[in-house]
Amino acid sequence: MQRKAFKMFLLPGFEAEYARRHDLIWPELVDLLHSVGIQNYSIFLDSDTLTLFAYLEAPDLGALDQLPAQEVMQRWWKYMGDIMQSNADNSPVAIDIPSVFHLS
Repeated sequence: MQRKAFKMFLLPGFEAEYARRHDLIWPELVDLLHSVGIQNYSIFLDSDTLTLFAYLEAPDLGALDQLPAQEVMQRWWKYMGDIMQSNADNSPVAIDIPSVFHLS
């Protein structure tokens, strides 16, 4: 299993809304994420800096490259774009975090 970590950035005042939207995550988005092999996907919030830390596992991280082209992913990004830092294409500003230690 390959591992990926990245950070994103929430806009001030949207902590509860971000959590609410993920509590109601669309089933078709969950299906899409599972279809590319994503497992153990977690997002944590550092409320002091509004930094979101995301971690996921997948058998082939290259399969994630197809996500941006999917209609449901585009809709989700647009839906979330008003509460987090986003790029011009509505994708979240996301910065990969390299692994420096792993204990299994």
